[in-house]
Amino acid sequence: MTDRHSEDPEYSAISRRRLVKYAGVGATLAAASPLLGAGPAAADDEDDRKAGQSGNSRHRVWRAGDHHVHSEYSGSFDTSTNPPTFQKGGDAVYPIVTNAIMAKQFGLSWVMCTDHGGPTHSKVNLEQAYPDLLRSRVLVPEVLQFWGMEFDAPALDHHTLMIPHHRDEAQQLFELESRFAKRDAFPDDPGRDTEAKMIEFLKAAKGMPRKPLVIAHHTSRSATGLGVYGQDTPREFRNGNNAAPEIYVGFEGAPGHQAGPLVGAARGAYGSHPTYGGFDQMTARVGGLWDSLLGEGRRWWITATSDSHVHWTRGGSDFWPGEYSKTWVLARQDYADIMDGLRNGRIWVGTGDLITGLDLTASNSGKRAAMGESLTVSSRGRTDVDIEIRFRPLEGKNGNGDRPKVQRVDLIVGQITGPSASLDTDTNPTTKVVARFGPRDWRKQGKDYVIRHTLRNVETDLYARVRGTSTDEAEPLADSLESPWDDLWFYSNPVFVKVR
Repeated sequence: MTDRHSEDPEYSAISRRRLVKYAGVGATLAAASPLLGAGPAAADDEDDRKAGQSGNSRHRVWRAGDHHVHSEYSGSFDTSTNPPTFQKGGDAVYPIVTNAIMAKQFGLSWVMCTDHGGPTHSKVNLEQAYPDLLRSRVLVPEVLQFWGMEFDAPALDHHTLMIPHHRDEAQQLFELESRFAKRDAFPDDPGRDTEAKMIEFLKAAKGMPRKPLVIAHHTSRSATGLGVYGQDTPREFRNGNNAAPEIYVGFEGAPGHQAGPLVGAARGAYGSHPTYGGFDQMTARVGGLWDSLLGEGRRWWITATSDSHVHWTRGGSDFWPGEYSKTWVLARQDYADIMDGLRNGRIWVGTGDLITGLDLTASNSGKRAAMGESLTVSSRGRTDVDIEIRFRPLEGKNGNGDRPKVQRVDLIVGQITGPSASLDTDTNPTTKVVARFGPRDWRKQGKDYVIRHTLRNVETDLYARVRGTSTDEAEPLADSLESPWDDLWFYSNPVFVKVR
């Protein structure tokens, strides 16, 4: 794929010598990394050819990525000057190209730069960070590198703000950040930190000809107990999704900072109430908030990210992009199709490369639907729904040098009953683990393992989703200081069934 920016002045002005010099920091760091070579290889053009041969005319295959990665442009601001003076590296330390190199090394096909905001940061993004992103795209063309930021969402914790790839992407981000990011104003403007401002932002994004994506980060990091939420609440997710359902599409199921226990810190930096198997309580609790949203029929998806700032071997609590957590999207190696997959739920997530492929389908009377899709079943005909789960184990070793094994796969089903009576609802009592499968229950087909199960006499709208683990825990336990490499999970996004 040819990057449209290759025709831009920023690109034509970069000499080969300057590119080599620019790459030096990242290339040196990659070469020195003790983890170099540990991860699975990135997808290449061969994947597209194989997909075409198998009848997929759209060349979609599962492509791993990370939409929450920080660079040295997550810095600090000296507000004693007017305008504030920006200083690189105040919070995260790596050049944009270093993150891209490491993303490639650990098998990612796409990645996104999501730096923190701050007073007048919109101008820093436009004038300093974006030109570096353009250079990184030239240096590491194998990895699609999205432009965006970790948005300082009004009245909420941080969110991904992913901008579509186009010639005016930098100006589009500048417009949204400068107008709506709660920390961008200088002097500080308390009027930016309100729920009304968040809705105004989402409506403005919805009105743009090229629509961005918004995904909530570490949603329960400020929670003080199970079901006792902090900055992010069920009400705010519902109101935002109601305002812009094609923009505000989900939250991180597995937050970043997963290497915390390796340096004696909380997994995910969840200091007040822990993660469960590395996953946020909003996702990990069967019948919890995520299931409550799905039970309303919402298209609300989960992802998994690194939130990489500083690697754990160098004083931080993070893994490299793709080293531990991956968000897999069924898409072509194309910016627009990756975003389309994220927007429409063609997503599954995993940690520690427990598996490298996952397909979940529901079928009835010759019709079928996959993750993010809906299957319509006639109430006048056969109402059994056949579920197929197909997963591919890792070939080789993961980023820790392990060969992880799937111990169990769970099929989870919940009813879709329509909007909840309260915007604060965070449970779906109909959601259950309807079947658990162990190694004796799956069959090998080529490189994949296949599980089949039938939902009998389906009489109501429902959704089905899947999770699997390397552990023997019936439900994910609250995390402490165990190694994250010993506690691996994968989760699908749902497939929907409508009875008509």
